[in-house]
Amino acid sequence: MLVNTKARVGVFSIALGAYLPQFPSLVPEFESQYAAFKKTLPDTVEVIDGGMVTTKEQAMEAGDKFRAADVDLVFLQMLTYATSYNMLPAIRDLDVPVVLVNVQKLKALDYEHTDIASWLGEGYACGAVGEAVADLERAGKRHAVITGVVEGGDPGVQAEIEDWCKAAQVRRRFRDTNIAQIGRPGMMDLYIDETNLYNRMFLYTKQFDWEKMWAIADDITDEDAIRAKAQDILDTFEIEGGGTIEKVWDMAKYVVAFEKWVKDEHLGLIASHYDGFAQGKAGVLDSMLIPAFSMLIKQGTACAVEGDMKVAMAMSILKTISGTGQLSEMYSIDFNDDICIIGHSGSGDADISAKKPTMKIVKVFHGKTGGGYLTQFYPPVGPVTYLAITQDKDGNFKFVVAEGENQPGPIFTFGDTNMRTKFSIPCREFVNRWSEAGPTHHMAAAAGRHIDTILKVAKILNVPVDVITR
Repeated sequence: MLVNTKARVGVFSIALGAYLPQFPSLVPEFESQYAAFKKTLPDTVEVIDGGMVTTKEQAMEAGDKFRAADVDLVFLQMLTYATSYNMLPAIRDLDVPVVLVNVQKLKALDYEHTDIASWLGEGYACGAVGEAVADLERAGKRHAVITGVVEGGDPGVQAEIEDWCKAAQVRRRFRDTNIAQIGRPGMMDLYIDETNLYNRMFLYTKQFDWEKMWAIADDITDEDAIRAKAQDILDTFEIEGGGTIEKVWDMAKYVVAFEKWVKDEHLGLIASHYDGFAQGKAGVLDSMLIPAFSMLIKQGTACAVEGDMKVAMAMSILKTISGTGQLSEMYSIDFNDDICIIGHSGSGDADISAKKPTMKIVKVFHGKTGGGYLTQFYPPVGPVTYLAITQDKDGNFKFVVAEGENQPGPIFTFGDTNMRTKFSIPCREFVNRWSEAGPTHHMAAAAGRHIDTILKVAKILNVPVDVITR
């Protein structure tokens, strides 16, 4: 990532204080279980440790830590039965989900040889989960439950924990980085209120004009850096007619400048649209903007064409949780094979390409000013996830998601990324249901199945989700 962020995850555990003086062996037992649980959290997150809580006062202290750190998510380990006064003060003032971790130490207790202390310490966490959820509901808090076992290992539990941490990283990335807007979109479904965007999704917009962008590379004089970036471009793309350092020199110079700009402005996302005359410096940059922004996407900065800030968000979400995020839209329908052709012209993600992406020069960008380089990426055959972000009449955001299967077969080869996707319903029904959900005409694509993680992202960001197909 050109701009790195790290999710902040609050963690605490609860037990009933009345048990501890009655059964002193529970204290080291619970401390050991809590220490072991914290080790299951991936090192991709920053852990804010609220400690083991057995009183209302300790819960308040944990809450103070969580608020001060602006946590993106809270994990609560249920050690044994505990009343909700051990939980609610820690999360009362937070607006993030609480994930209740009900992970029992043993697969099953020894029925004949288990005493009360062993039962309370190794097999009674489940007793508190329903009560905790009931109180979270009454408090208006978002929540989820993970149930499993420590003994013998539980890959399902570990996968859920890591999935939640990936989802939390989306909130932190939106909260800590900025989105650059260069130019304005030309389609009404893409328009956005930047103040509303910041209030609802944490993303702060920085405005840039094209005159500044044309001159962005003027001060780049480090020829070694330019040469290295030119080689990076040649390593990334197969250029029609052959590529050389000299051929991509100016492009590399702009990429070096863009990378510095992204770091200086702390940009996690970029949405751009140019509708000028494409002459002089404007024409030089406009002709190479697609591959230049593709080089940024490769490094984790989502870059969307047509000024679409909402699809830039969708691309960033998928890149964050899955490692790939490709701009797409409904492209065509193959009624013979009952598949949707989905893709887009413009910048793309090299990480989604099953083979080396291609770059070619065209005289005319369809529907846009000028001509220059097009890039085509080749998403793999297999599972694929689509995510669109839209808004209702009141400005509330909504996710629209679908999973499908990319099929082998012919694709268009004129320089635009496109793929053949079959869904679990007929293509005509899919297009109807997807369109009726009211997305913008853009969506992001990622290799693999990611709806479960997207649902966690939506819970963290507190937005509804329309699931079209799985």
